[in-house]
Amino acid sequence: MYCVKCGVKLQEGVGCCPLCGTPVWNPDDQVARRENYPCEYPDKPYNERIPGLAFATVVIAALCLSCLIACLRTYGSMAWSGYVILGTAVFYVIILLPRWFRHPHPMIFVPVSFAAVCGCLLYICQRSGGHWFWSFAFPSVMLVGLLTTGAVALYRYIRRHRLIITGGVLMAIGAASMLVELFEDLTFHTGMFNWSLYSATAFGIFGLFLLLAGIIRPLREHLEKKFFL
Repeated sequence: MYCVKCGVKLQEGVGCCPLCGTPVWNPDDQVARRENYPCEYPDKPYNERIPGLAFATVVIAALCLSCLIACLRTYGSMAWSGYVILGTAVFYVIILLPRWFRHPHPMIFVPVSFAAVCGCLLYICQRSGGHWFWSFAFPSVMLVGLLTTGAVALYRYIRRHRLIITGGVLMAIGAASMLVELFEDLTFHTGMFNWSLYSATAFGIFGLFLLLAGIIRPLREHLEKKFFL
């Protein structure tokens, strides 16, 4: 038996941890108490979400329409209302749209969310007369989107080797940061290795540690016991 806080091995019959003083939790004592209760919390009925989602949708639509009308009456064009409408639309797609579905599939909504962000950035780039979307914003967002979608897929469909997966994801993030700075340099001529080298080193070291922890069994068992992985 081990302490639930510091992980030190405990002797039988002790009432608290001799190292940190945490009361001992014995799972055998809880079996009888849990037999009369369900193992999972009941899900909130799907129909209860609909009124709140409908109200939020109406409020957001009214806000966007009000901004559009104000700009048309004042400037004779969309002016700044386009930014408000697209920003609100991105928020709706990322936060509220998945709530309309009983079981939203992350492999669908994660790419859709990044596509919405790309659309918003494209509008901003065109309205501002910039040249940074196709050479910087688009490849950077797509790169982050691919990494996020891949990480979600791995965590969703592979139940084991979480430390190895996490380590690989962190190392991929470090490598991706160097690509993002490359896109930045090609677009804005800022130079390379101003910040990405630090990011790649930090994520790479931590990711390599988790990768080795997933391979080396004693280290993996210690981390799983220590952090309840």
